[in-house]
Amino acid sequence: MGHEQGKLVLVVDDEAHVRNYLKTVLIDEGFRVVTAADGIEALEKIKCERPDLISLDLVMPKRSGMKLYKDLQTNPDWRGIPTLIVTGHARDDLGREDFEELTVSGPGFYLEKPVKPRHYIGAIKKMLGLTAEASSGEEPLSKELSNALVGANEETLKKALEAIKKKLSEKTG
Repeated sequence: MGHEQGKLVLVVDDEAHVRNYLKTVLIDEGFRVVTAADGIEALEKIKCERPDLISLDLVMPKRSGMKLYKDLQTNPDWRGIPTLIVTGHARDDLGREDFEELTVSGPGFYLEKPVKPRHYIGAIKKMLGLTAEASSGEEPLSKELSNALVGANEETLKKALEAIKKKLSEKTG
């Protein structure tokens, strides 16, 4: 545990056992956690204390995850809150439409239920910028390098790959 201490995660899910499971996983990792059973309750919790991240179910009574996400985007103080979609309805009629809209125009981060604790914590740490250094000791790709690769043409990517392979063989050779 390290940087997690003090980070507040709001877990929004209508199923009590799922809320408790995710809450326990987060507390075990050193996060502070508040929970809500629907979007209306979640808005009240957000008004009391702005979370560092929201773990959001899509299909809920009273106010769905999609409606809550849209509410957050209309408030300048809340639109920057990282949101992780955690749903069991990504591919069924209950949630497919909202899921597809959110993955295209929304936060882009999601996990399908049932979630494994390490995947859940890993996604949250990544979204909060808390991921540990790569296990090999190598630095992760810098934002500048990542952006350059995204905009590169095929020839540039081939040259970059050749240079990386050469550098790696020099290190190991």
